[in-house]
Amino acid sequence: MNENYQVRYAVGQREMNQMGTEAIRSDFLIEDVFGSDEVKLVYSHFDRYITGGVIPVKGKVFLDTIDSLKSEFFLERRELGIINVGGKGTVMADGQSYSLDYKEALYLGKGTKEVYFSSDTAHKPALFYLNSTPAHHAYPSKKIGWDEAEIVELGAPETANARTIRKLIVNSIVETCQLQMGMTEIHSGSVWNTMPAHVHDRRMEVYFYFEVPEEQAVCHFMGAPNETRHLWMTNNQAVISPPWSIHSGCGTSNYTFIWGMAGENLDYGDMDACPIPTLR
Repeated sequence: MNENYQVRYAVGQREMNQMGTEAIRSDFLIEDVFGSDEVKLVYSHFDRYITGGVIPVKGKVFLDTIDSLKSEFFLERRELGIINVGGKGTVMADGQSYSLDYKEALYLGKGTKEVYFSSDTAHKPALFYLNSTPAHHAYPSKKIGWDEAEIVELGAPETANARTIRKLIVNSIVETCQLQMGMTEIHSGSVWNTMPAHVHDRRMEVYFYFEVPEEQAVCHFMGAPNETRHLWMTNNQAVISPPWSIHSGCGTSNYTFIWGMAGENLDYGDMDACPIPTLR
């Protein structure tokens, strides 16, 4: 049984409006995503979403269940998305080996019993970023290589938001129950992501910021469109975004982030835009 996890309860919009900085950080920010030679997890009551990570250095690391799931094994009633943001590594799932290089992804379906993580070399270990959601059906596991992503170019240098979106675990590439994951790379000279901002009451999200240079940071904006709040974040940190909240960031340099979503549909474009002049 894995005991290296936290439980975060759902927070309402009115409650968040009364929160100070430390309370917001405590409920929504995940400062330490990765466990060294053990899987570290945060279980959120927003759509029962689990976020976590593992850095295998000394050998293989097993994905064990946690008490909150009341399950025999971790993926008994769940699906899992994995994106490697470190050195080359391997995921072994029920005897099937999947080699993941930097920014490659893997989807594991419901019912996968034994999952192990390992790095090819200890001096440059893999950093496996994990997102998991409840699942009602067992879809086949699938690796999504760097060249298999669905690519969308958005934004412009004039508005400081030129970016490349790489859809990795989405229904046009791999069948899932509700989990979706992808990556947005902010171009050099741009700093804004997901602007204009939006909300989607039918889904929640988790943002994971990485490739943030040392001594730089990203200011993540969240909250209701008419009463926003912000969180200052550094490299390899994640933030939970409720369905009623905007989710947008601005960095002191360019950076990359991974978005993960769960909810009642798989329509990537299902969102309610918030015109920039109306934000408060």
